[in-house]
Amino acid sequence: MCDTCGCNVTEGNAHLLKPGGRLSRTESGHEAVSVLHGLLEANDHTAAHNRLHFEQHGVLAVNLMSSPGAGKTSLLEATIDALQDEFSIAVIEGDLETENDANRIRKHGATAVQITTGSACHLDAHMVHNALHQLQLSELDIVFIENVGNLVCPASFDLGQHRNIILLSVPEGDDKPAKYPVMFRAADLVLLSKSDLLPVLDDFNPENARRHLQALASSAPVYELSAKNADGMDDWIHWLRAELEQRPETLAAEQA
Repeated sequence: MCDTCGCNVTEGNAHLLKPGGRLSRTESGHEAVSVLHGLLEANDHTAAHNRLHFEQHGVLAVNLMSSPGAGKTSLLEATIDALQDEFSIAVIEGDLETENDANRIRKHGATAVQITTGSACHLDAHMVHNALHQLQLSELDIVFIENVGNLVCPASFDLGQHRNIILLSVPEGDDKPAKYPVMFRAADLVLLSKSDLLPVLDDFNPENARRHLQALASSAPVYELSAKNADGMDDWIHWLRAELEQRPETLAAEQA
């Protein structure tokens, strides 16, 4: 999508294309492919810098992705309530406009930094880097990055995160992994959200969703949960605790 719609140019990286910017001129002066390659290369460089920031402070960075309305913010609210006595949590919120979701997070006692992307349908590493300057990483254990609601473009942009979590809500239908393979291949964990609606929307079969995911050669675990009534939240919380406990060992292995 970003290859054709132009949303690869964001508020975070537009400075690279302005006069005097590193990508303001290509070899021929008009090669779009060269510009796109340069933007993605610059994004990956900044993402690596973000990841280094997180790792230097022992912070687990989690990128939450889904279609609009899948329940990312509700999940974060319930997660903060469940873990706020154990861990220090902050959230980077991505939306085209408004601070609505950031304000919801702040009401639960967590720090939230809002990124408004304007016309861009995803976050990029430059935006996240700017947001990190508004956080005290040394005081945090987890930073959740709530990406813009979109099942296409966010999967193509490394933000510096350690784990990708994809939410698939029951009202969306169980065939989304088959329809949006790039997104679901990127998942380290898939959460079937709004599971409290399964008795009502009985055309959603969790096993079908798992089957479509397995067809992508994905080994990501799949949990059913509802942030509304807390069903299945224990599995999600256990997964997060395990990631935090394993983080030092994982970092040492990656460095080796």
